[in-house]
Amino acid sequence: MQIGLIGKANVGKSTFFSAATETMVQSGNFPFTTIEPNIGVSYVKTECACKNLQTRCGNSLCLEGTRFVPIKLIDVAGLVPGAHEGKGLGNQFLTDAMQADALVHVVDISGSTDIHGQPVSIGTHDPLEDIKFVEEEFDLWFKQILDREWPKLIKEIEQKRTKISEGLTHRFTGLGINGSHVDQILNSLSLKAKQLNEWSDSDIMKFLKSLRKLSKPMLIASNKADLCEELDIIKKISIDFPTIPCSAETELLLRKASKAGLIDYVSGSNSFSGKQDVNLSDEQNNALHLAKNVLNKIGVTGIQKILNYVIFDILKMIIVFPVEDETKLSNKDGQVLPDAKLLSSTSTAKDLAFIIHQDIGKGFLHAIDAKTKQRIGAEHYLKNGDIIKIVSTLSRG
Repeated sequence: MQIGLIGKANVGKSTFFSAATETMVQSGNFPFTTIEPNIGVSYVKTECACKNLQTRCGNSLCLEGTRFVPIKLIDVAGLVPGAHEGKGLGNQFLTDAMQADALVHVVDISGSTDIHGQPVSIGTHDPLEDIKFVEEEFDLWFKQILDREWPKLIKEIEQKRTKISEGLTHRFTGLGINGSHVDQILNSLSLKAKQLNEWSDSDIMKFLKSLRKLSKPMLIASNKADLCEELDIIKKISIDFPTIPCSAETELLLRKASKAGLIDYVSGSNSFSGKQDVNLSDEQNNALHLAKNVLNKIGVTGIQKILNYVIFDILKMIIVFPVEDETKLSNKDGQVLPDAKLLSSTSTAKDLAFIIHQDIGKGFLHAIDAKTKQRIGAEHYLKNGDIIKIVSTLSRG
């Protein structure tokens, strides 16, 4: 599961990445601080299945019944207007971003950076412009891809060598777009029965915009929210996109302080506490005082909330716990609830088998729901929080 972080320069995108992954990367207030995409591991939080057991599972990714499940985060190079024409890092940025399952657009909600990422006075730039230009860059890039292939595609369809849906899918396969995406858009816009050479420019742009929104859903991370006098702008953004206020800088500060043993803090919490046996310097006290003010203003830093929202609300993922012993809820080494898998909400027992290992999927016989002790078949749809044993004729590898 890959989440792409996008945005112009100097909005806190790399700070968001560092805070979410605890991987320090170069950041700065100039374009192209990030050139090659940074890739790191972050986590979403969910209730562990051990919450309903008499004892905790003891897994290193479980904290008092809260399970942390890994996801991949990609911090791609900053976008500039005209990227679809090759400006800035142009097509490299767009290609890197398109490898993600969903996008988090980090926006300077305080309006303290202009369209090119240069510092300006707080509130003097309209964040809605940033959202608009990013959408337009993706749409125009999609159009370039299609324009290059349009005459060839029409010819293939006229000669009955392909169908509209298959031909369009083929042109976007490298961007993680599949046939179901294309079919859904064609049907929703009533374009499936229309000859391709009869499509108007309006038809093409509606198709491309819809395809982008469906295949690469986007959430707006309203960063630097703590610098705003008021957050009414978020109501305007939320008309078109889910948006969550955040302060990546505060999250990074709190994670560093926690890692250094100065405070107790868990990402996503609305507070932190100092340790009684630790003496803080004036500088550290001042920094933590500012962090407390941020939490008082926006509730939480927003980083964990954003990741969870993308995975569970936008992508509709569920968590399933595979085990080898359905009575002890453990693997063969006796580890209780050893793993937690992120799956699509439409996943079946056999899908889980293939995710665990290709050989286990190939030899699938049946599965066992450890909670009900019932045998379930290949096409049984899984639910969030299920604990499942797979019975297969084949073992891993």
